[in-house]
Amino acid sequence: MKNQELPSLNYVFLLKQTTLEQPFISIKMMIVQQILFVIISIVAFYLFAKKASEIRRNILLGRDEDLTDQSEKRWKNMVLLAFGQKKMFKKPIPAILHLFVYVGFVLINIEVLEILIDGVFGTHRALEAPLGSFYHFLIGFFEILAVLTLIAVISFLVRRNILKVKRLSMAELDGFPKRDANTILYIEVVLMSMLLIMNASEGAIMLQEGTGNGFLISTMLAPAIVGLSPESLHLIERICWWGHILGIYAFLNYLPYSKHFHILLAFPNAYYQRLTPQAEMRNMKDIQNEVLYMMQPELAPPPPADGSQPATSAFGAKDVKDLSWKNLMDAYACTECGRCTDACPANTTGKKLSPRKIMMATRDRLEEVGTNINQNKTFVEDGKTLLHDYISVEELRACTTCQACVEACPVSISPLDIIAQLRRNLVMEESNAPQEWNLMFSNIETNMAPWKFSPDERDAWIHS
Repeated sequence: MKNQELPSLNYVFLLKQTTLEQPFISIKMMIVQQILFVIISIVAFYLFAKKASEIRRNILLGRDEDLTDQSEKRWKNMVLLAFGQKKMFKKPIPAILHLFVYVGFVLINIEVLEILIDGVFGTHRALEAPLGSFYHFLIGFFEILAVLTLIAVISFLVRRNILKVKRLSMAELDGFPKRDANTILYIEVVLMSMLLIMNASEGAIMLQEGTGNGFLISTMLAPAIVGLSPESLHLIERICWWGHILGIYAFLNYLPYSKHFHILLAFPNAYYQRLTPQAEMRNMKDIQNEVLYMMQPELAPPPPADGSQPATSAFGAKDVKDLSWKNLMDAYACTECGRCTDACPANTTGKKLSPRKIMMATRDRLEEVGTNINQNKTFVEDGKTLLHDYISVEELRACTTCQACVEACPVSISPLDIIAQLRRNLVMEESNAPQEWNLMFSNIETNMAPWKFSPDERDAWIHS
């Protein structure tokens, strides 16, 4: 019995059948591979779903905030910022390289659908027959994207590790953040290379059998290995097939622990972007009510009937649970690209503030809180807070609230909103402010302006 008579087994790593017994062995091995594939797939998707659900729970630890208005504008933001990567193109060269990786990642993984079908049902290139000649065009297009992705990823590795672009080499990236960025790039190199080698080995088999010469790019690679034995080519194809899908599964389960989770969160984060004017600072309703009730006591709510003290909320935020769920989603959606820090005038002038580090610290603290909950079923006080333990007073005071970081972020993150809430807690809960700020607060309270002049005397300076 010849291989051509068993097309579904043609790419299973087996020696060519020479006896009547071997097809039966082939079928058994194929069933074992299918079972193994299904088990691995179930485990991979379960582990990803488990970690993703923990991240969702962590995000929902934040305060409620309604960001569901103007849905048409929100969909537009998601299309332009997440799909279209509009803000990325403020830096054209990195944007084009990132586009290669982004489009390659999204479209090439359509081929993963076919791998899943083949793995579960024991077929080989299950979509080839239904799609006909379009299938070869599609795989050829994917191969072009794979090459462009390789070029882009290698360029990113050079920028990070050889050219050492400043915003990609700051001290806050030392340790895991730097390893994380490189790890994902290495994985991309391996995945794209395996895809091309898998197709090239298949093309070499076709050349040997005289049944074709493979796909667009792999056709150019196939002659380099066509001299290998059929068994060796089958082995290479199987190794790359399994390596590609296992690499995809490893990548999938690494994502939730990596900054690259923004691949998924960039879309909801862009949709739930705040639509208020960018420079608008949000007032706290509790503070407004304090002033209102002082001026009009009759509007104050009556005290509780049981004689207890009315519940009071803290001003500002001290820990991650005091922030809104959108702030916490921002932390997980951060790409650590450093464009916010690169645009920050405080950082440029040598001050300690780095908006990127604000987001990284928020995510680190949120992950610590999530681990605490996993271990204890509920959060057990650990004596730490985001303010002071993760983000210092010096960093918060350096912010000029200029909005440069918000404007620079390609995925609609607002480090400034977190800074403002932490700083509000410092001032209003801890009375922790520089003397210059206290003088300004006093002037605003007594003179309704930052200057030490009464309203009647405010224009006196023109006579001096």
